[in-house]
Amino acid sequence: MEQATISRPAAAPAKSSMMQLIPVMLCFFTMGFVDLVGSATNFLKQDLNLSSAQAGFLPSLVFFWFLIFSVPTGMLMNRIGRKKTVLLSQLVTLLSLVIPVLGDSYPLMLVAFSLLGIGNAIMQTSLNPLVSGLIAPSRLASTLTFGQFVKALASLLAPYLMSWGALGIVPAFGISWRIVFPVFALVNIASVLFLGATPIKEERADKATGFLECIKLLGIPFVTLCFLGIMCHVGIDVGTNTFAPQILIEKFGYAVEDAVVGTQIYFYFRTGGCLLGSWILARMSARNFFAASVAAMIGGIVCLFIASSPATVLTGIALIGFGNSNIFSVIFSQALIAQPREKNEVSGLMIMGLFGGTVFPYCMGVAQDGLGIAGAIAVMTVGVLYLLFYTFRIKTVK
Repeated sequence: MEQATISRPAAAPAKSSMMQLIPVMLCFFTMGFVDLVGSATNFLKQDLNLSSAQAGFLPSLVFFWFLIFSVPTGMLMNRIGRKKTVLLSQLVTLLSLVIPVLGDSYPLMLVAFSLLGIGNAIMQTSLNPLVSGLIAPSRLASTLTFGQFVKALASLLAPYLMSWGALGIVPAFGISWRIVFPVFALVNIASVLFLGATPIKEERADKATGFLECIKLLGIPFVTLCFLGIMCHVGIDVGTNTFAPQILIEKFGYAVEDAVVGTQIYFYFRTGGCLLGSWILARMSARNFFAASVAAMIGGIVCLFIASSPATVLTGIALIGFGNSNIFSVIFSQALIAQPREKNEVSGLMIMGLFGGTVFPYCMGVAQDGLGIAGAIAVMTVGVLYLLFYTFRIKTVK
């Protein structure tokens, strides 16, 4: 089958300096703070004696705000610029990290996780287009993948901080697994100061648009395919992040502090996949690499279904982590390059697709309550099958 092509915009962005990319990559690190919700949910489920559905609602709540704030953020960027919008997102994220230090009630955590979701929705909508203004289209997918690698470092660090705190290995602050919140808050402050002091010349603002005009872009079939692909990617990501420890708990009787190894394995391989993917995508067609990634996830799902030992479960989690590591970058870059005159609006739509992080964990929690952990895995399988379908719709940049 002959592959369709995407033409580059008329003018490629100017080359960026290292001093511009470093603070932007630090922002990608703070973007990864949202992934602490997976491990935190398992600790909160134990601390507050929550049901699976109640626990699953916490990550669902975080990603619900992507549905509400992503498109308005795309319009906000047209008014105040991408850098200022990223800085706004950092301040909201900082507030979300301070609140859990003040108390541990379920309502308070709902507020904190809501602010974490709002801040991350604004950040992901504005940071990716900011990068696109610094990088040539042919390098965009690999650069965004490297950003996802940096983001994954924070995702990987979070469960370690929580488990160290829970085991008393980190006595400072004296707040058990909650040590993750003040530590990440300090990094967040550094990111705000670094980016705020860095001059970045942005592309000319896109034309002013309204909410309905942004939504109408979903009438473009390829944009809709990308939107659904983002939903499935993040659903698999948050679902694995949240439910990997629960597979070990339900099937093999692991304690929560030990079961966090499932999340750690996931982020090890997702982090390694991002680092490797940033190199491969600069040398290999996006379609072929995407197909290999989906194949790895299918293998991982099979391992989870047939698992008879912890080693098989961890192998499945590793395959899903590695396979899912570069899905976002490929889909997002495809959408931006396909509609170069509406980057802000398309970015808002794609990040709105992270609402899949609400749909999947909640459905997985309900399925787990009714059918056991196999029900949760079955829900995640639906997302993997869609990505297999999307593989044959990927276009190439000429």
